[in-house]
Amino acid sequence: MKIIVALGNPGNKYSNTRHNAGFIFADKLAEKLSCSFSMENKFKAEIAKGEYNTQAVWIIKPQTFMNLSGESLRAFINFYKTDISDFLIVFDDISLPLSTIRFKANGSSGGHNGIKSIIQHISTDKFDRLKIGIGPQPTFMKSEDFVLGQFSSDERKTLDETMAKAIEGTLFLIDNDLYQAQNKYNK
Repeated sequence: MKIIVALGNPGNKYSNTRHNAGFIFADKLAEKLSCSFSMENKFKAEIAKGEYNTQAVWIIKPQTFMNLSGESLRAFINFYKTDISDFLIVFDDISLPLSTIRFKANGSSGGHNGIKSIIQHISTDKFDRLKIGIGPQPTFMKSEDFVLGQFSSDERKTLDETMAKAIEGTLFLIDNDLYQAQNKYNK
């Protein structure tokens, strides 16, 4: 089983923002796997259940807002008694260019509030991640304004290509392992 936790903010106001790259990824992955989301209140999340090459794939979109993402993940882990090694956390990364993805094992939050919340709620930073580049941030703009800003139409075209690569990489990861995904997709 692979459990994909994609980070973002709920609501139409945030749907096309840079900070919602994780949710955009989750929607495209669910479409690829022909599954749809439904709200699961006990997890404070929308969840889609699919399958890839006979392996169960769960896609989770916490509805707690980015800074409280860990609440949703903790509730899911407590209920299903899942191991953190089954998870892949997908989120935006301001330090990577828009066309870039990075698979990573372990590490700090890197200043990302959603990752900070997850580390706080599950008491470890030892989980696999997929970072989706949304940068570079203009020097004149505050980080909060940049990540909550909308993608331009040109950026959206690049984002669509990046998402295709991220989905391909995630499906590769499901059949292989993180190390192999890093070697193939972290360019």
